[in-house]
Amino acid sequence: MTNQLKAGALLSYVVLLTNSLISILYTPLMLNLLGQSEYGLYSLANSATGYIGVLNFGLGNAVIRYTAKYKALNDEESCSKIYGMFFIMYAVLGVIALLAGSILALYSSSIFTSSLSGDELNKLKILMLIVTLNLSLGIGLGLFSVIVLAHEKFIFQKLVLILGSIVSPLVMLPLLLMGYGTIAMVILTTIINLVTILFNTMYCFKILKIKIVFKKIEGPLLKEVIVFSSYIFVNLIISKLYDTTDQVILGIYSGTVAISIYAIGTMFTGYFSGFSSAISNVFLSKVTRMTTKEASDEELSNLFIRVGRVQYIVISLALTGFIIFGKEFIILWVGKEYELSYFIALIILVPMIVTLIQGMGGVILQAKNMQRFKTIINATVAVGNVFLSILFVQWWGAVGAAMGTAIAFFIGNILIINIYYWKVIRIDIPGFWKNIILMSFPFAISLLFGLTVNEFVLANSWLVFFIKITLFTVGFLLLMWSTAMNKYEKDLFILPINHYLKKRLPGTSI
Repeated sequence: MTNQLKAGALLSYVVLLTNSLISILYTPLMLNLLGQSEYGLYSLANSATGYIGVLNFGLGNAVIRYTAKYKALNDEESCSKIYGMFFIMYAVLGVIALLAGSILALYSSSIFTSSLSGDELNKLKILMLIVTLNLSLGIGLGLFSVIVLAHEKFIFQKLVLILGSIVSPLVMLPLLLMGYGTIAMVILTTIINLVTILFNTMYCFKILKIKIVFKKIEGPLLKEVIVFSSYIFVNLIISKLYDTTDQVILGIYSGTVAISIYAIGTMFTGYFSGFSSAISNVFLSKVTRMTTKEASDEELSNLFIRVGRVQYIVISLALTGFIIFGKEFIILWVGKEYELSYFIALIILVPMIVTLIQGMGGVILQAKNMQRFKTIINATVAVGNVFLSILFVQWWGAVGAAMGTAIAFFIGNILIINIYYWKVIRIDIPGFWKNIILMSFPFAISLLFGLTVNEFVLANSWLVFFIKITLFTVGFLLLMWSTAMNKYEKDLFILPINHYLKKRLPGTSI
C-alpha cells in the first residue's frame, strides 16, 4: 500500500506535468485557431455550467472515508451495502444535475445579454447544454472512479488520466485545423469522459471484484453520510465561487475578451493547485485510518509538517520561477495582448500559496469529520469575494476580479484557518511556520538573483528563455538541497534512483 501511495503521488505529478506540457503546446494553437473572443466564450460556458458540478454533493470523499473505515475494520459486507446506497445517491444527483444545467443553459441569454452578441448567446447555449451532459454523466456514474481511489489503486487511475490527457489534443487539433470550433471541443471532452468512466467501472468489477448490494438504507448511517458530505458540498460551492464566479462576473460586465485574459491568468493558479493537491489527495485514506485508530495530535502534526515541507519544495520553486519569468513566458507563449494575465495570476497566487502548502489540513479535517468551522468561514469569505469582485470589476476589470479573490483568500484561508488549525485541531502551526521560514533561504536568494538578472537579460526567444529557466532551476534545487532539505526529503529523491540503479546496474548507487 505504501508503494501505491508513493506511486500515486509520483504519477499525480506525471499527470500534472503531462497536462501542463500539453497545455503549453496546445493552448497557443487553440487560441490562434479559435480567436480571443471564441476562447472567452468557451471559458464562460465551462465556468457558468461548472456550478452544477458541485451536485456530486461531496460524496467522493464520503466513499473514500467509509471505505477506509470498513476496510480497517475488515467489514466487507458493510462496504458492499454502502456502495449500493452511494450508487443510488450518485444516480439521483446525476439526474438533478442534468435538469439544473439544462435550465441554466436555456436561460443563459437573459443573464449575459448585455455583454454578448446574438450569435454568441446562441452558441453559448449549445456549449452549456453539452457541458451539462458531460458533467451529469460524471456525477451520475462517478462512484466507480472514487472506489478505485478509495482502494488506493492510484497507478491505474493516474494512467487513465494520462492517456485521456494525451488523446484529447491529438484528436482535437486536427478538428480545429479542419474548421471545427468550440462545440466540437466540448463534444470530444464528453466522449473521453464517458470512456474514462467505462474503464473505471470495468476495473472495479473485474480487478477489485467489488460487490454492490442494494438493501434498505439504514437511517442513522444515511444521516451520518449526509452530514459529512454536506460540509464538503458547501466547500465545493465555495470553491466554485472562488474559481469560476469571476469569469461569470466578467461575462456580465466586460465581455469575452476580458474573460479570455482572465482565463489565461487563472490557468496558472490551476497548475499550482494541482501541484499541491497531487500529494495531499492520496493521503485521505491513510489519515482516516490514523484517526480511526485514534492517532495522537503529535502524529497528525508531524504528518501535516512533513507533507507541507515537501509541497513547499515544489511550490516555492514554481512560484519563484513564475515571479521571475512569468511575464516573459506569457508574451512568448500567447502574445503581448495577454501580458495582463501575468499580473492577474500573480495577485491570486501569492496568498494562495499558504493554502496550497497546508493542503493536509483539509484532509485531516475530513478524516476527523470536523469541517464545520472551516466551511462556515469559507462560505462567509466566498460571499464577500463575490461582492468585492463585482465592485472591483467595474473599476479595474479583470485585475479587479483577481484583487477581490486575493483579499478573500488572505482573510479566510490564511489568518482565520491557521488559528483554527492551531487552537482547535491542535496542529503545531508555529512549528509548521518555523519549518517553512527556515526553508525559505533558497526562495529569497533565487528571487533576488533572478530579478536582478532579468534587468539585464530579457528573453526575446524560446532558446534564451529555456537557458535562463534551466540555470535558475538547477541553482534553486542545489540551494534547496544543501540548505533546506532534511534526510526524509532527500531520500524521496535518492531511494527511487538507487532502486533503479541497483536493478539495472548492480552495485551502483548514489
